Amino acid sequence: MTPLTFLCLASYYKGDRFLQRCKQEGCTVYLLTVEKLLGAPWPRGEIDEVFAVPSFDNRLNLSHAVAYLMRTRRIDRIVGLDDFDVEVAADLREHFGVIGHGESAARLFRDKLAMRTMARALSVRIPDFSALHHHADVTAFLARTPGPWLVKPRGDASAAGIVKCHTPDEVWHRVHGLGDAQSSHLVEQMVPGDLYHVDSLVDNGRVLFAEVNAYWRPLLDVYQGGGVYATRTLARNSPDLAKLRAANEAVLTGFGLGCGASHTEFMKSHADGEFYFIETSCRVGGAETATMVEAATGVNLWSEWARLEVCRVAGGYKLPVLKQGYGGVVISLANTERPDTSAFTDPEIVSRLDLSNHIGFVVAAETAQRVEELLTSYVARIQRDFAAVMPPLETVAD
Repeated sequence: MTPLTFLCLASYYKGDRFLQRCKQEGCTVYLLTVEKLLGAPWPRGEIDEVFAVPSFDNRLNLSHAVAYLMRTRRIDRIVGLDDFDVEVAADLREHFGVIGHGESAARLFRDKLAMRTMARALSVRIPDFSALHHHADVTAFLARTPGPWLVKPRGDASAAGIVKCHTPDEVWHRVHGLGDAQSSHLVEQMVPGDLYHVDSLVDNGRVLFAEVNAYWRPLLDVYQGGGVYATRTLARNSPDLAKLRAANEAVLTGFGLGCGASHTEFMKSHADGEFYFIETSCRVGGAETATMVEAATGVNLWSEWARLEVCRVAGGYKLPVLKQGYGGVVISLANTERPDTSAFTDPEIVSRLDLSNHIGFVVAAETAQRVEELLTSYVARIQRDFAAVMPPLETVAD
């Protein structure tokens, strides 16, 4: 088979292992990023050429830039490495006739309204919701659904931009305040509960790998109330494991992911104990999720996603041998630029976050109990000695 040529889009610095694995598989690797990230520590030894544009916001200018590159360079795959790059990559694939999701298919993994509409059609359990573009529908939704409610942007990642409302008047105040941006938002019933994420690999429409993890606190609580972000592997004997994997498979197969990586979130309601679909994606989760999953299972999601893309046509993809360990992540904005973490000496630490004004660790152990002990200790110590006000989670958790 002729080696493939990848054009990887990155409006944020991430995806080193994807780029490296593509090169290891014999592919030609081009990186298209934004000018402010040209100085980021990309693995340039494993990238054939790096290109940059001022931003990805102007789609017409971006397509012109890619068209110019393609005059002299063959491109077989276009991959968006960050959540915000998914629709950009889909637009370019459709324009240039490159294999992979087009705009409509990609929208199911970026647009929260499209996700909920499809989930409802598939009979996947979701919080009740309404689009905002027809006010009579919003009135009917508020009449039938008890509060509180969440007004959400349809396209932002994680908990960014979400506003919690306790009365119908608060909802309408938010809706009217959005002006012409109303149709780019939705309103849904808030389901208090425990938040989980399932990190998956999909090949030929089948979910081959699904690692289930539980957030320490729901992301909206961290985003709006501050504090420390943490997540960890769900106990492998948990009765919730099979339920979450089944719900995840229903979403990814029903949405037609086909091939690639996904980070999907579910809320277990405190009221009825049921799992509600919150959102999905067709990319690797952020906030050191991939490092945690690799520490627990031996599977690096970035690297395996690259292998899946290489094998998309030729076939022959096989998962690496899996471990059955446990991992955890803890991250916080720090009160100093480079916090001294030398007092954290546990041998279970496999990675320390290297990011200005942040503190964070990835841990791995043979038991869920040990990971829980470590995270409990670290959350308390970080809150006491290091934590500062938490920034919007798109810079940390996604």
